[in-house]
Amino acid sequence: MNNERRRVVITGLGPVASMGEGVDAFWEGLLREKGGVGRLTRFDPAPFHAKGAAEIFNFDPLRYISTQRLKRMDRHSQLSVASALLALQDAGISWDPGQPRQDTGISLGTALGGISDAEEQHEKFLSEGMRRVRRSLAMQIFGGAGHSNVAIECGFQGPATTNSNSCASGAVAIGDALQWIRYGWVDRVVAGGAEAPLSPLTFGAFDVIRTMSRAEDPSTAYRPFDRRRDGFVMGEGAACLMLEEYGSARRRNARIYAEVMGYALSNDAYHMTSPRPDGDPVTGTIRKALEDAGVHPDEIDYINAHASATPMNDANEVACLHRVFGDRLRDIPVSGTKPYMGHTLGAAGALEAVICALSIKHGYVPPTLHCEELDPACDIDFVPRGRRQEVRRVLSNSFGFGGINACLVFGKVEDALSEY
Repeated sequence: MNNERRRVVITGLGPVASMGEGVDAFWEGLLREKGGVGRLTRFDPAPFHAKGAAEIFNFDPLRYISTQRLKRMDRHSQLSVASALLALQDAGISWDPGQPRQDTGISLGTALGGISDAEEQHEKFLSEGMRRVRRSLAMQIFGGAGHSNVAIECGFQGPATTNSNSCASGAVAIGDALQWIRYGWVDRVVAGGAEAPLSPLTFGAFDVIRTMSRAEDPSTAYRPFDRRRDGFVMGEGAACLMLEEYGSARRRNARIYAEVMGYALSNDAYHMTSPRPDGDPVTGTIRKALEDAGVHPDEIDYINAHASATPMNDANEVACLHRVFGDRLRDIPVSGTKPYMGHTLGAAGALEAVICALSIKHGYVPPTLHCEELDPACDIDFVPRGRRQEVRRVLSNSFGFGGINACLVFGKVEDALSEY
C-alpha cells in the first residue's frame, strides 16, 4: 500500500431520485425548489399514521439492465446498477464486463438492502407456498447484492463492499472509498448508496416508532428546522459518485466537480434512536472531518445538514454546529435537502454528496423546503430560498440509528478543468 496520501476528486454523478434521474434532471429539480414528495401510491397507506412518500414513478430499469439479468435483481439492486452506470457515463469512463479491470472498486451503502423484496416474497410464501417464491430470492436480498450486481455489470474486480450503517450508510461508503484511493488500493471507486424501502411492513416499522411525519398534507410534511416538524417522509432512491485519484483525472482531462477532502466517523454509544444529549460525539466528528480535510471552520461556505426533521435530532444537530462554528454559524447557510427526495435512508448521504458537488460546481446553495416558522432551538440561516453564491468548502452531515455519525468535507478544486 502507498503511504503517500493521494488527493481524491469527484468526476461523475449518478443520482436517481423522485425529483430527478441523472445529473441534469436532478440539478433542474433542485432549481425548481419543489420536492418529489406526495401521497403514497405503492400500496394503501390507510393502516398507517404517515401517508406520504417520495416515489420514483418513471424509473425504467431496462434502460440500464438486460431483461435476462433484470429477472434476478430486486429494486434495490436495480437502483444500484442504474446509479453506477449513470455516474460512469457522466465521468466519461467506459466499462466492459468482457474485459475486467482491477483498478476500480465499488463501495456502496444501504440500510435495508433487499428487505422489501423479501417482504413481497414472504407474502407469496404464506398464500401460495414455497413453490411460488422466486428462485433467485437468496441472491437478491443479501446486503451485498447491489455492489455485486454493479461488479458483474461492469467487470470491476477491485475491492467491493456494502456497509449497512443505517441512514449514514451512503456517507460511510464515500468515506471508505476516499481511504481506498488515498492510500493506493485503487485509482477509482464507484461510491454511494441505494435504498428501496417502500413496502408495507418496512413502512409500518418506521411509522410505529413515530419517526415519520403524520402531517395532513404529505407534499409539505417534510419540514426540517420548522417549529411544527414531526418527522421525515420516507423515500426511495440511489446515488453513485465516481471518485478518482486526482492525477488520474487530470491525465484524462476529466471534468472535476469537487474534491473529497475529509471524512470522520463515530458512534454516540448511547441509544438506538435518540442522540446523545451532550452532543460530544457529533461535535467531535465534525471537528475531526475538518481536521482530516485541513480545513478551518472559518473556511466552510455551506453546511448540508442531516436534518431528519425529527424534533430532537434537528435541535441536537444545530447545537453541535454552534459548538464547532461559534458565532460564525449565523453567517453560514445551513440547509436540509431531504424534502426534495424524501429520507432515502442508506442512500441519503450519497444523494446529499451529489448536492454538495453540484453546489460547488454551480455556485448555488439549495433551500430548506417547507420551513416556514423556524424553531428557536434551530437558530441558523436555514436558506428559505435557493441562493447563488461562491461555494468553496462544504460540510455534509449524516447520522443513523444506533448513534452513527458520519461527516464529509468537500472542496472546490481551483486548478482543475471544470468541463471536458
